[in-house]
Amino acid sequence: MKRKLKLVKWVLAIALLLTSIIPVRIAIAFYQTPVPQAIFVLGGAPERMKFAAQFWQSRQSLDIWVSDFPWNLDANRRIFLRFGVPDAKLHLDGRATDTVTNFTTLAGDFADQRLQHIYLITSDYHMRRAQAIATIVLGSQGIAVTTIAVASQNQPSESMIRVLRDCGRSFLWIVAGRTGASFNSRLKSHRNF
Repeated sequence: MKRKLKLVKWVLAIALLLTSIIPVRIAIAFYQTPVPQAIFVLGGAPERMKFAAQFWQSRQSLDIWVSDFPWNLDANRRIFLRFGVPDAKLHLDGRATDTVTNFTTLAGDFADQRLQHIYLITSDYHMRRAQAIATIVLGSQGIAVTTIAVASQNQPSESMIRVLRDCGRSFLWIVAGRTGASFNSRLKSHRNF
């Protein structure tokens, strides 16, 4: 019992430390880089790709990063090419299995590219959860996010339970390098892409 209590205290101490450091890292990133340096699109909906391609038209110096399932990447590429986005500007990644891993699989790549500020594009109903995950995962890497919501038709916002669950998974990734995605039984059938 004492051992479990000690573990809980350590976990709470680490969470408190992280929640105090992340806002500082985000503030520094915003200060150092007030204008976003890239566009990050969460997959799962072709309308997000179309919106991002049109959004890019007035920001052609920026690269576009897309995190989606591997089987959607060719269709995504075709959408961007149709809107005149050169292949050299596209970074299509198919490693993610869910929203948390959309961020965790690319956080290191963003840091390697020295990105400190990115546009985040996803559907409006999905934005609250995506922004919370981005704040924790990308904020822990010193990357700030400016959100751009794609309007959807009559989709209710995701529940606070899902937001809190994925915030917990994001903190787990910071501490342990894992997101807990392997516990999702719905993903087991998609393991062999």
